[in-house]
Amino acid sequence: MLSKYVVPGNKIEIQSVERAKYIDDTEKKKVYQTQVYDILSEDRLEIYMPIEKSKLILLPVNAEYDLYFYTPSGLYQCFANVIDRYKTDNQFILLMELTSNLRKFQRREYYRLSCALEMNSRPLEKEEIEAVEKKGNYLVPGLPLKRSVIVDISGGGIRFVGNYAYEPDSLVYCKYNLVIDGNSKEYTLVSKVLTVRELEDRRGIYEHRAQYINIDTAEREEIIRFIFEEERKNRKREKGL
Repeated sequence: MLSKYVVPGNKIEIQSVERAKYIDDTEKKKVYQTQVYDILSEDRLEIYMPIEKSKLILLPVNAEYDLYFYTPSGLYQCFANVIDRYKTDNQFILLMELTSNLRKFQRREYYRLSCALEMNSRPLEKEEIEAVEKKGNYLVPGLPLKRSVIVDISGGGIRFVGNYAYEPDSLVYCKYNLVIDGNSKEYTLVSKVLTVRELEDRRGIYEHRAQYINIDTAEREEIIRFIFEEERKNRKREKGL
């Protein structure tokens, strides 16, 4: 898939996702621009070493990076490790190996991760709905919750199943935990139910597709980070690493 969409000369944005001690917080957030030098296989490519203020940026070997490729067919994203650094034809090159699948990246759409996450939820009260309509986040504490399971998650919403059915277009309070960078965090989000259907092979169990409402940008980015981390773990397991 890499060679189908990415070719030498394509512009790349690269940002570290490595948690190594030798990369400080400023370096983690730094975004460099460079270009594709050559495609070696569907998992490996060469890119020019980034340059900043006429200085080569020596990205560390074995560090992992978030890559965004600007191609004629759109923006593509993947994660990749630096395998080697060398000079060829008077060019300083980084050899990169993909650690995730290449995917089309659209900022208004979000990749969905299949999962099985415990979640509790309930319909919003009248005063909560009024707060949401005013872009507020008022939630009544202590109300009983219904158990469900999230079966896929994205930065834009969730798909979950339970032995009950919410009304389409209704607003629901959702509470679940995600483990990001080894730390568990609780998320309490409001979602709008888009569709509801009873599962054909499991009568009495209903699948809901819901979209986040008024979600904080930082929380959305954390959810996306969780999805990327889980995908990398899955890819490593598939490779037997």
